[in-house]
Amino acid sequence: MTTGMTRRAALLMGLAAPAIISSRALAKGNYDVGADDSEIRIGQTAPYSGPASYLGVTARAETAYFERLNRNGGINGRKVKLLSLDDAYSPPKTVEATRRLVESENVLGMMGSVGTASQAAVQKYLNGRKVPQLLVSSAASRFNQPKVFPWTTPNSGDFQVEGRAMGRHIAATRPDAKIALIYPADELGRDFVRGLKAGLGDRAGQIVTEETYETSSPTVDSQLVKLAASGADVFVNGTIGKFTSQSVRKAHELGWKPEQYVTTASASVSLLKPAGVEASNGILALRYMRSVGSPQWADDPAVKDYQALRAEFLPNVDPDDNTGFYGYSSAILMHRILEKCGDDLTRDNLLKVATDLRGWTVPVNLPGITLATRPDDYAIYRTYRLSRYENNDWVGIQDVSAG
Repeated sequence: MTTGMTRRAALLMGLAAPAIISSRALAKGNYDVGADDSEIRIGQTAPYSGPASYLGVTARAETAYFERLNRNGGINGRKVKLLSLDDAYSPPKTVEATRRLVESENVLGMMGSVGTASQAAVQKYLNGRKVPQLLVSSAASRFNQPKVFPWTTPNSGDFQVEGRAMGRHIAATRPDAKIALIYPADELGRDFVRGLKAGLGDRAGQIVTEETYETSSPTVDSQLVKLAASGADVFVNGTIGKFTSQSVRKAHELGWKPEQYVTTASASVSLLKPAGVEASNGILALRYMRSVGSPQWADDPAVKDYQALRAEFLPNVDPDDNTGFYGYSSAILMHRILEKCGDDLTRDNLLKVATDLRGWTVPVNLPGITLATRPDDYAIYRTYRLSRYENNDWVGIQDVSAG
């Protein structure tokens, strides 16, 4: 009886073994958890609700891009499943959602997650588990620390790098400037000011007044009154989002007419246009992104493709809003990274490809501006284009390096 069972077991094992070998032989590639012959699972958290829900448009555009891509066959024969969860811009919710994506959904990696505080809350966790935290949607310099957090890469220009480039430019072109400065009272704002002062060098003492604001504040009107009273002739406007519209408009109402700089994060037609043409004309910015609503890009193939995607999947998104175009561009970058990974869909190889993007470009980039990420420095941009805002559009002047 036992001998018969043993023979039957051996027979079954003998029959099964070729099937197992055959299955492995037919496998297309080398995989970690989150990838196989038919699917790649990528995770993401974003604020679909909460105080920064407008930033959720980036994730919605990325989701739409991959839905359309899957409809057209995916990448190398595999569908990309982007699991995008709402964290309401709340770090505790980000932690909960990220753990779910890694431990329950078994994603290969994370991409395009939104928010400085939110992503800082999970940075140590993801690096400890060696899960790629790629293309973080934040300009904070903490996401460019390859020696400390090698599994984390940014997808926005580093505010500290941008601040340094702006400071270098001001020091070179306005050596006698009296500078007024405003910035958010958070990590992002402090990064920008650190870079600005480094770029100004010995001329950092020419900052005659500084103001900060809380992102929960209704306005920055009182800060603008103090800045205008300083008599400064250069205004470094480090505000973000609605505060940019408010500050540009308030400076004009006060009759204060300094040479004004805004950050690339706020160099959007959708933010400056509400301030009014008279208030915004002449503003300067160091930019790497094109404005999707600018007439000069209307016939650009990538812009036309984005608008077609937006019309199909995101009809309620303003066609001139760069937030959606940024998300579309991020999705294309992730597409290209996954495509270059080929059949080696391991976390190690995903990180290897994502940390050497030198010479690559994406639709949101201005012509001639390329990505700069390299294995020892994850800064995605090091060159910016000084531009002047004129009649609701940007005019390029010259390229400026952060050094």
